[in-house]
Amino acid sequence: MSSTLTRLAPAGDAIRDAVAPRRRTRILALPEARWAAVSLVLFLIALPLYLLDAPAWAWGPLLALTYASGGWEPGWAGLQALKEKVLDVDLLMVVAALGAAAIGQVLDGALLIVIFAASGALEAIATARTADSVRGLLDLAPATATRLGDDGTEESVPSERLTAGDVILVRPGERIGADGRVLDGASEVDQATITGEPLPVTKEAGDEVFAGTLNGTGALRVKVERDPSDSVIARIVAMVEEASQTKAPTQLFIEKVEQRYSVGMVAATVALFALPLLFGAALQPTLLRAMTFMIVASPCAVVLATMPPLLSAIANAGRHGVLVKSAVVMEQLGQVDAVALDKTGTLTEGTPRVTDVRPLDSSGLDEDALLRYAAAAEHPSEHPLARAIVDAARTRNLDIPLVEDFTSAPGIGVTATVEGSAVAVGSPARLTDGRAGHPAASVAARLEDEGRTAVLVEVEGAPVGVLGVADRLREEAAAAVTALKGLTGRAPVLVTGDNPRAAARLASEAKITDVRAGLLPQDKVTVMRELEQAGRRVLVVGDGVNDAPALAAAHTGIAMGRAGSDLALQSADAVVVRDELATIPAVVALSRRARRLVVQNLVIAGTFITGLVIWDLAGTLPLPLGVAGHEGSTVIVGLNGLRLLTDSAWRRALSGTGQ
Repeated sequence: MSSTLTRLAPAGDAIRDAVAPRRRTRILALPEARWAAVSLVLFLIALPLYLLDAPAWAWGPLLALTYASGGWEPGWAGLQALKEKVLDVDLLMVVAALGAAAIGQVLDGALLIVIFAASGALEAIATARTADSVRGLLDLAPATATRLGDDGTEESVPSERLTAGDVILVRPGERIGADGRVLDGASEVDQATITGEPLPVTKEAGDEVFAGTLNGTGALRVKVERDPSDSVIARIVAMVEEASQTKAPTQLFIEKVEQRYSVGMVAATVALFALPLLFGAALQPTLLRAMTFMIVASPCAVVLATMPPLLSAIANAGRHGVLVKSAVVMEQLGQVDAVALDKTGTLTEGTPRVTDVRPLDSSGLDEDALLRYAAAAEHPSEHPLARAIVDAARTRNLDIPLVEDFTSAPGIGVTATVEGSAVAVGSPARLTDGRAGHPAASVAARLEDEGRTAVLVEVEGAPVGVLGVADRLREEAAAAVTALKGLTGRAPVLVTGDNPRAAARLASEAKITDVRAGLLPQDKVTVMRELEQAGRRVLVVGDGVNDAPALAAAHTGIAMGRAGSDLALQSADAVVVRDELATIPAVVALSRRARRLVVQNLVIAGTFITGLVIWDLAGTLPLPLGVAGHEGSTVIVGLNGLRLLTDSAWRRALSGTGQ
């Protein structure tokens, strides 16, 4: 079955259409899906009539319409391909179906038509959904922005009309309208869509900000440095589309020999029909022999021999939480020999948690008392750090008192009155005025050296302790990394937009030595290209918008599904629905076993085809026996492939014995 390269609209078109209303493509809006549905319905109506021996006039027209509705598009596409001197296997499938009908196997031919029509519809749906998701990424940038005039007047303008040099005002809670640099103001900006960092980043005068990122509680005046068509978010769209268009088309193993086999089979069929006629043979037996040859030598037998192991592996993986999008992808997964892993949301849980509670000796507080003060002060805040501290207190079943006089200062922290005491929680450097010799500063420095975010707690102006906050490594991460190393022969590479210290800490825990930190989306693609230039087939695993270009461009991409962005899920070739890292090496191992079964099945199918063809050419092969032999080989290889449906097959893959 031929594969289709995903095609998306040019990046320039997507950028120009950035503010146009976006609608998700409906399945039945696609002609391939409509024709496949019509063909399937007609077949299902005709099937019981045929099996119950109803008169031919009852089921005959229905099956004829099944052939027409499901076969005209692949047939026409195959004829168009012939103009380019390419013999498409889909055209041969249509010819084989018609040949089956010509010698009385009407139902078998109709079933073949329905299968191929459904396959084409699924490819069209996947292509349309990917295009929808790529264009929808541009919705991250706001439709309008507040532009400031030279005299300070405010004007609401469409974001795409902003140009380099404009100054915009970004209020608390708004998305930033363009790439630029902060002129004045202070706030914390959530840049997860661009860099993958789990925590908001403090932005002040002179700092760079990106279109589509979310402003926190402070107001910012930003000078636009790039036109919207050249923003980082627009470049992500362009990279995904370019990768989808230029990524080399991949094919199933059998398709690598499809052209020569198909041409040879057609030539042999024509010769088997024409040559005897030239020497005076009767038409009917000659046609019967030629049609019998086409049936027993038909490439559909080999294709069907190829698909069951791959489809069984897809079904088994899906049952265990991994959605593999096609048989081609399932085969590709077994070819990977290098892995690049994102950090936040992939190796880690993607949610910051309190990892350390360090009361100062001079404070007289224990861990619970320190955490109780911090959680009370942070309770009214919506900052991710605040949620982590409050969750930590609740985990310890601490009561969180109500507070008064709560205030929040972007980039600094919060203050509040807790049970009559003034409590401040926030940045150690700012609350201690950068006093390096302060005991709290020393504790904070040690935590930050270990890759954690340090949070200082003060009571009545005196530091009483420091909290460490970090994104937590998934429990199964180290084991998954070890399993992937065993499968590919080399340790995975960590690619992340997070800071080097946090990346190094997580990499050490996950037993990864090759760490690439502080990367923007285009940098991740560069790392992946470097590995490919070294001759590697790279598997990229990620979850965010910033991972989408690498997922699209890689040999194979897997997205973490629970918190993954729509674009990452659509750009990836497979999705881990339950975010279980252990399933990634398991599905790679399952793919390798499926590839071995494919080879076994091709040997079985080839043996049957060779024997039947020799019989037909050297003697007189009865048509029923030829059909029985052909279908029998299909049943045998099908049952062989179905072995991968069992839970034991998944357990072997999960334990590594399926390698």
